[in-house]
Amino acid sequence: MSAATSPRTTSGTTTLSSPGRIGSLTVANRIFVTAMGVSLAEEDGSVGDRLINYHVAHAKGGAGMIVMGVTGVAWPVGAVQPNQTAISDDRFLPGLKRLVDAVHAAGGRIASQLHHGGLVAGYSADDGGHPLWAPSIPPAFSGDFPSYFLPEEMGRFAGTVVPEIKVLTKEDIAVAVQQFAAAAGRSKAAGFDGIEIHGGHGYLLSSFMSPATNTRTDEYGGDLKGRARLLLEVVRAVREAVGPDFPMWVKMDSREIGKKNGIAIEHALELAPMVEAAGADGITVTAYHDTGQGKLHSASNIPHEPGVHLEFAAAIRKVVNIPVIASGRVELDRGQKALTDGQFDFLAMGRKILADPDLPVKLAEGRTDDIRPCIYCYTCVSTAYLREQVRCAVRSETGYEDLDWSPAAVPGHVVIVGGGPGGMEAARRLNQAGAKVTLIEKSDRLGGTLRFAALAYEPNERLLNWLKREIDKSSVDVRLKTQATPELIASLKPDKVIVAVGAVRDMPPIPGNDQDFVLSGDDLRGMMLGEDSASIRRKTSWATRIATKVGAATGATANLDLVRKATHTWMPLGKKVVIIGGELVGCELAEFLMERGREVTIVGEAPRFGGGLLLVRRMRLLAELREHGVAMFPGAKDIRIGKSAVSFTSEAGEAQDIAADHVVVAMGAHGDSTLADALRAAGHDVTEIGDGTGVTYIEGAIRGAAEAVAAMGR
Repeated sequence: MSAATSPRTTSGTTTLSSPGRIGSLTVANRIFVTAMGVSLAEEDGSVGDRLINYHVAHAKGGAGMIVMGVTGVAWPVGAVQPNQTAISDDRFLPGLKRLVDAVHAAGGRIASQLHHGGLVAGYSADDGGHPLWAPSIPPAFSGDFPSYFLPEEMGRFAGTVVPEIKVLTKEDIAVAVQQFAAAAGRSKAAGFDGIEIHGGHGYLLSSFMSPATNTRTDEYGGDLKGRARLLLEVVRAVREAVGPDFPMWVKMDSREIGKKNGIAIEHALELAPMVEAAGADGITVTAYHDTGQGKLHSASNIPHEPGVHLEFAAAIRKVVNIPVIASGRVELDRGQKALTDGQFDFLAMGRKILADPDLPVKLAEGRTDDIRPCIYCYTCVSTAYLREQVRCAVRSETGYEDLDWSPAAVPGHVVIVGGGPGGMEAARRLNQAGAKVTLIEKSDRLGGTLRFAALAYEPNERLLNWLKREIDKSSVDVRLKTQATPELIASLKPDKVIVAVGAVRDMPPIPGNDQDFVLSGDDLRGMMLGEDSASIRRKTSWATRIATKVGAATGATANLDLVRKATHTWMPLGKKVVIIGGELVGCELAEFLMERGREVTIVGEAPRFGGGLLLVRRMRLLAELREHGVAMFPGAKDIRIGKSAVSFTSEAGEAQDIAADHVVVAMGAHGDSTLADALRAAGHDVTEIGDGTGVTYIEGAIRGAAEAVAAMGR
């Protein structure tokens, strides 16, 4: 479609729920499900029920367009992950057509994303030794990326075969162009509604575009026109294969963040009109990064900073006459403003849709409070690095839509002990299934450890508030400030009991741990949340208790934002804080204290810090701690607490003494089945979930609740 007839119209009344056009196609709204590699195809690259059910959920959720991730045009060459979808041969057509038909039957539209991994296609080397296709030999790998893997993770990521690099001849390039064109023809034959050509993220087409990886001296290298030649030949070949009226757009990098001599926005602004002239109906704006730098894995295509790509989408939109698809952690209110301001035409969402595929429907109906929030924990993203299928920490069904998550038989009355995330999730699900539910919580409000996690990391508060709203609008009988004794449980006459009491956080046997300036994780949590205990009173007798500062802020509503503000400049903690324990709790606590002006040191026995944090979140958090001066000593031995310092032997065998005004021991958490065992002994049907069975954090609590409810009656 020519620029003169390009369907790019937005106005002050256009919303994310308004219809939009891309090429000849009108879609129901401005929300795309962005392409994601989810490893849900079959082992041989064909489409099966798992992938179909995954995308049908998106169709039912109301997205205007679903973009199917990394569909391999040269599979198994160019594959980047196990169970990646293939479109490299006609034998894949039946499965692809079955997928398209199922999405259409559910009211959705779906596009294939034509993909060749190029230099990033390391997965295929393990299963056949396929070389990596490249424009030229790339620079040697360097950076801190491998240092963030835990020992048990490295083997899953690295594989067993180091692939060779195949520098493409002109004949090879012609083959690649034909592979994209043939895959486009198959896309149309399968009934797809459109095609996205993946021209970003360091994959084959992007590697030709980038001056960092393309040092060719022939017509496919040199200046931008030469480096863009392959991408533009692919666009023209795809257009010829599908005809003038079939929607087709290109995903391209706006820049390569942190990469020496990489793609810059100036390159993208020059390239975008070329892509339009070659026949594309739209441009998806993304970014890539120097893969050697761990922190940058959450800075480009999957950014941690909200809205970081919007200005680049807006800049590209000014130089083309075709729709621009923006992406990259854009919250709904900011997305609506950017759409109104003309910064983009469509918004591609990934993590938000994994957390709640019904987001588009809920948004259109004005039910934004009902949208299950993404907490940006990077569970979904990190699975790809470890060659696992996609999953979501806050929505257990994601990636497992082929399973039946409803209980086969609903018990008459279920008593749930513990009002943390696991208990609330179980109560929510059982209430929806029609059970009578009593939820017992010993404190004066719901949330459990998630309340403290919400203080340390704001996105967790969104989940806490969503769960509380779900309980508030349900018929669950919530009993706060209630101790769940066997006698009380017996009096309620339950048909089923779920114990979700959370972990026990005993103080580990560290010499010197009994001093008043040494706090357990529970002590600190109590301080921050204004809770009262003998331990807190004893350890804060020298200062005004934090309850007097933030008690009014917490109150019955537990407004954690007010608590966060109240504790930003004042806390009953000294300037120098040593945290013992370098797993999730210790690292996020270090971030929390560092932001409040404390000089923080983390000491722990683990050889690498960040256990419990998903890989991509770990890479960012540990890097930011270092950038802000947090000293970290993994592999420490003989840790002991003196009168004003923590002493230990470092991993290098050197004696260390770190001055401390306060010491926080962020370790020692473990499960405790005491109550569950007592209830079983009394004859109750009991299921344990969450950290009470072993520390599994938010994902474990939510998934344990979902699985416990689904197992009922089976």
